[in-house]
Amino acid sequence: MAQTKTATVSSPKRSPRTLAGNVPATDDHARKQSLAHYEAALHLMQEGKYDKAKAAFEKLLDGGAGQLADRIRMYINACVLQISKGKTSFTSSEERYDYAISLLNDGHYEDAREEFQTILKDNDKADYAFYGLAVLASMTGDAQTCLEHLTEAIRQNPRNRIQARSDSDFQDMADDPRFTELLYPEV
Repeated sequence: MAQTKTATVSSPKRSPRTLAGNVPATDDHARKQSLAHYEAALHLMQEGKYDKAKAAFEKLLDGGAGQLADRIRMYINACVLQISKGKTSFTSSEERYDYAISLLNDGHYEDAREEFQTILKDNDKADYAFYGLAVLASMTGDAQTCLEHLTEAIRQNPRNRIQARSDSDFQDMADDPRFTELLYPEV
């Protein structure tokens, strides 16, 4: 048996081919820089800075995002949605109050508090906003704040006393003698 030697031939490095032709060599530095900008835009989005993230994604898209273009467009749309969601407009304080109550009922206590406080900034005579803050304080277990806000709501509008008597949101306050005294004062 004769042994044959096989020679290994090293072929020169060729660029990949596709049906459309040769794929151009990519500029690794530009690609790395593009990915860094993409990650920075994602980070902005995760921080809730949707305006800045949208601008960063648009800049990437304008600069030729390549394979990331579809994903960037998706993130831009998500940013636009979040930006529009945050801009709730109300035609009256009563609408804002209804929105705050819905936030309260959904358990978004801090957002509800901000809405009630915004109402009071615009109108410090809005007894219903004080009433809403009293309900919020009751639901979160802050008895002292509840009593303070409810006292102010009743001072501004005595009908709030009658409403509070049958409001189940004050059930945690029912055993507090200060609450009972506020709702059923001795005449």
